[in-house]
Amino acid sequence: MPKITYRSADGRSRIVEVPEGISVMRGAVTQGVEGIVAECGGAGMCGTCHVYIPREAQTGLPPVHELEDEVLDCTAALRTAASRLSCQLPVTPDTDGLQVELPERQV
Repeated sequence: MPKITYRSADGRSRIVEVPEGISVMRGAVTQGVEGIVAECGGAGMCGTCHVYIPREAQTGLPPVHELEDEVLDCTAALRTAASRLSCQLPVTPDTDGLQVELPERQV
């Protein structure tokens, strides 16, 4: 099972085994990772699952689509080139070892 590391804004890390086929967001929510709110339940509409993933670590992830791009402009924390919505990132064998940085706030 792929392992995803969720790193909070204060530097704490939590490694979670996440089943393939669900999203990085769903893996965090089901395991009680603090820092991902996921108000819309994964519909890509609220921006409360905003994470930072460095560009070089985004290999194997789907590209940002138009709706995600639009929602990322409205997140509570600053959008950067590393910003993604974790609900739009499916867990696959390629995501094993992925590290995501959580913003200071989601709402």
